Amino acid sequence: MGRLTLTPELLGLIAERFKALAEPARLHILATLRQGEMTVGELATAVGFGQANVSKHLQVLHAQRFVNRRKDGLFVRYALADRSVFQLCDLMCGRIEAETKARRKLLAV
Repeated sequence: MGRLTLTPELLGLIAERFKALAEPARLHILATLRQGEMTVGELATAVGFGQANVSKHLQVLHAQRFVNRRKDGLFVRYALADRSVFQLCDLMCGRIEAETKARRKLLAV
């Protein structure tokens, strides 16, 4: 985390962002947006959720600045605000992989 002082206020902001990522459906939406901008309807079709559900998740992701939105005629198009969120996913995947290997070694005894 570099040289930032982790004040209670900053820790609260960090926790809010992690809370937004704690929902698998939101991670699925973010991963789908890697393909490019999409409307709520396009996202709903791509992830297999209802439009109302996707819209609700997009509101949370937008509030936490994980996605941007722009008006396109009658539609609102959503896009990733910052691809660095996937660095967090990659870190966690690496950690899960290491833990899985360690568990397999324990079970192989």
